[in-house]
Amino acid sequence: MSERAEERLAGRRRLIKLAGASLFLTVSQVSQASAKRSPAVLAVRVWPAAEYTRVTIELSAPLKYTQFTVKDPDRLVVDLEGIELTSVLDSLSSKVLPDDPNIKLLRAGRHKPGVVRLVMELKTEVAPQVFELAPVGNYGHRLVLDVYPSTPPDPLLSLLDSKDWKVAPVESRPEIIAESRPEPGTDANIDAKIDAKIDAKIDAKPEQLAEHRPVSKQRGRSVIDRLVTITLDPGHGGEDPGAIGSGGSYEKHVTLAVAKRLRAKIAADPNMRVVLTRDSDFFVPLRARVDKARRIQSDLFVSIHADAFVRPDANGSSVFVLSESGASSSAARYLAQKENASDLIGGVNISVNDPVLARTLLDLSQTATISDSLKLGKAVLGEIGGINRLHKAHVEQAGFAVLKAPDIPSILIETAFISNPEEEKRLNDDAYQDKLASAIFSGIKKYLALNPPLAKSTLARLD
Repeated sequence: MSERAEERLAGRRRLIKLAGASLFLTVSQVSQASAKRSPAVLAVRVWPAAEYTRVTIELSAPLKYTQFTVKDPDRLVVDLEGIELTSVLDSLSSKVLPDDPNIKLLRAGRHKPGVVRLVMELKTEVAPQVFELAPVGNYGHRLVLDVYPSTPPDPLLSLLDSKDWKVAPVESRPEIIAESRPEPGTDANIDAKIDAKIDAKIDAKPEQLAEHRPVSKQRGRSVIDRLVTITLDPGHGGEDPGAIGSGGSYEKHVTLAVAKRLRAKIAADPNMRVVLTRDSDFFVPLRARVDKARRIQSDLFVSIHADAFVRPDANGSSVFVLSESGASSSAARYLAQKENASDLIGGVNISVNDPVLARTLLDLSQTATISDSLKLGKAVLGEIGGINRLHKAHVEQAGFAVLKAPDIPSILIETAFISNPEEEKRLNDDAYQDKLASAIFSGIKKYLALNPPLAKSTLARLD
């Protein structure tokens, strides 16, 4: 090889070494920059309720965290690693309302470089749960702080203690305002408006609530003359907005408003008592809705929803019951899958699932209950058909998790399509909401007239 050729070869080797070093330096710099980039805090939300208070921190990426509790006074402390204090995190303190049943105050501060400390001062002894949720729907990564009272409120005792219980007031719906994600501040205003108008009282004494009256005769058949207990389940809530209409209205607001109107009508009947699975804007896992109904030995379970579809022209009302052997149509199967995904969107701490309750939810050997559910569904569907077009003229069936109480006739009502602009307007109209509540109530009464509930023990099961 000539001297000139050797020089050219040596020059090429030097260039290759320089390019490799430059590439290594560039990759190294990118890696270091990525490592230094901390997760961004996208939003913070607080959802207060008597059952529990949820604090949600939404992030662009997962983060490391540690938690511990402190006594005297009771506090929950959570250290968030790899982030800096921002105005979004700092706004958490303003989101805790004075009447929050569980949290006294919540503050965030810079504990040390790269670590933000959250300190939650509590009003009572609690059993906190802190867990992460993967991105789903419109949400990014979420860190959830659930604060449960150590002694949770008992739904049965709440009924028995309600001597001066007021019927749920109802107020006009607010203007429809489009928003990109649920915001608890506006939800609190909506609940305040809903709870502002009707002030009628029900003179129900505690001893009457547990009383079993004598058997009477009506049209040649036996009727158990006792209080009928009905659980109303407003779909979705809190972190789970449900379907969102083109005008910006949330399914969770519509279902709660209709449920409260229906509760007022049922509670005014001296032979009935009624409980809501949620009476404000907070998330309730599907299994907890069923559990609450069983704890108070409900005679009926009515879940209220507002349907949605990809085509805006889909319209009409529907009633569904549980199926033992598959859905009655592809649309029913699709809807069941969508509604059952509520736990993924709302956020459930899967590490504390109750295996006993899980077996109950998976128990499909409930032929008698499904038969009664079909009768109830047919009665309600017939009444709703008098105020709105029916999407299907018969009761449909699918595997809805919220209908899987093995001993309670249960129906799920899709009041109308919130994805249809015309039906969305009606769903937000006071008069139409009242018509819906009246139709459902009439259907329930027709069912009970032909299928009176059997006598039950005066003590509800607490299992």
